[in-house]
Amino acid sequence: MSDSDRGAAGQSRGETAPLSAITLSVNDQVRRLEVDPRTSLLDALREHLRLTGTKKGCDHGQCGACTVLINGRRVNSCLTLAVMHEGDEVVTIEGLGDPDDLHPMQRAFVECDGFQCGYCTPGQICSAVGMLTEVGAGWPSHATADVASSRIALSDAEIRERMSGNICRCAAYPNIVAAIRGVAEGGPA
Repeated sequence: MSDSDRGAAGQSRGETAPLSAITLSVNDQVRRLEVDPRTSLLDALREHLRLTGTKKGCDHGQCGACTVLINGRRVNSCLTLAVMHEGDEVVTIEGLGDPDDLHPMQRAFVECDGFQCGYCTPGQICSAVGMLTEVGAGWPSHATADVASSRIALSDAEIRERMSGNICRCAAYPNIVAAIRGVAEGGPA
């Protein structure tokens, strides 16, 4: 058995991998961590940095409860490794706003009752913020009527399609769409 085979066999018997020192920029703060290189960004945020707003739902990238913004784009944090984000700007729900100064999307979710139990809400809000950035950049979706146009008509069908990666088990979808529409139109939700 070669040394590499013995190393792999040892790790499969419960031994841990050597820790990786990483520096993350999370919510405009530089954070230094030592993590197992297999640690997901979700687990680094929740378990190491104690930012528990980002939720662990399915842990397979199917529910969107773990959605965060990385360099302004929405990402399922359960599907990416923390070590991959050295130098990236990570924004969680805690970084969007606080109780005394809510982000417009957070305020819209409150005003439109875009949440029920609240478990999916942080991921929904981060995804909605990222989605509006995509729309502003002219990125089409499957529901976009005119993909050649740089201006996308943000219909309810367009919002639903773009938010389809975020599941709300309480079915607050009409209120979520209303909140997003209110922010997109620049007025009160």
